[in-house]
Amino acid sequence: MTSVYPAAVVTPPPRLRVGVIGSGRVGAVLGAALRRTGHPIVGCAARSDLSRVRAEALLPGVPIVPAGQLVEECDLVLLAVPDDRLAQVVDDLAHHVRAGQIVMHVSGHHGLEVLSPLVGTLPIAAHPVMTFTGTSLDLDRLEDCPFGVTAPEPVRPIAEALVVEMGGDPVWVDEGARTTYHAALAHGANHLVTLVAQTLDLLAAAGVADPARLARPLLTAALDNALREGDTALTGPVARGDVATVSAHLADLADADSGTREAYLVLARVTLDRALASGMLTAAAAEPIARLLANADSGSKARS
Repeated sequence: MTSVYPAAVVTPPPRLRVGVIGSGRVGAVLGAALRRTGHPIVGCAARSDLSRVRAEALLPGVPIVPAGQLVEECDLVLLAVPDDRLAQVVDDLAHHVRAGQIVMHVSGHHGLEVLSPLVGTLPIAAHPVMTFTGTSLDLDRLEDCPFGVTAPEPVRPIAEALVVEMGGDPVWVDEGARTTYHAALAHGANHLVTLVAQTLDLLAAAGVADPARLARPLLTAALDNALREGDTALTGPVARGDVATVSAHLADLADADSGTREAYLVLARVTLDRALASGMLTAAAAEPIARLLANADSGSKARS
């Protein structure tokens, strides 16, 4: 039976002329993500030879254009420059922007305040919560990738639409919480890499032929448990109150590379505090380990 109702006409969001300023690992990938949804990339600004190579690989045919000229030619300015350079880049572009233009930066640390010199524009902070390789592999990883987004209330629908078009999932972050938000992610992701690298170094020193193969199941399970259960996922000698084992670790780590023993000490103290606070460890069981860690810390300071 043929429907008597006309077919619904779905009008896609307007296509925006996009200019990418900063064609590093993030900028070129997000530009490519916007391009594949129909937004034309009118140009990109790239400072280094490597950025030019990335732009050519991910945005073939897109011209390299001076930043000021590029801003004047586009509807959406995508700023993908390092956090510490963002304020200066914004100041440099202030006399090129026009009212109603969308300006979106991808910094995790900064919110909207850094864009305040761009008077009359529609500001968006949209930080993809992912590590980037700067290759086409990242495009698939954007699917359902969370973006920490801050935008004025009237601009929220635009910010949400852009993030969703890139494949992401917008998570709203208050302006005043951006630094805490970013510190949390940096502490987890960046310091996790350091911790894992130290773990692999120690396993190699123990004669393990393939440290990553040995560590992967344990570390993967620990991360998954921590994300699901929080402090109750704590295991190991500190959380159990095994003072003799912790003492043996510290003695053995005296000969480890610089920083590993110190990292073990710091994390053991924090782990002890969290095990106590969560009720996993009694004060009586924790006290000998606390004393051991304090003495070991004093010894480390005396040696330094």
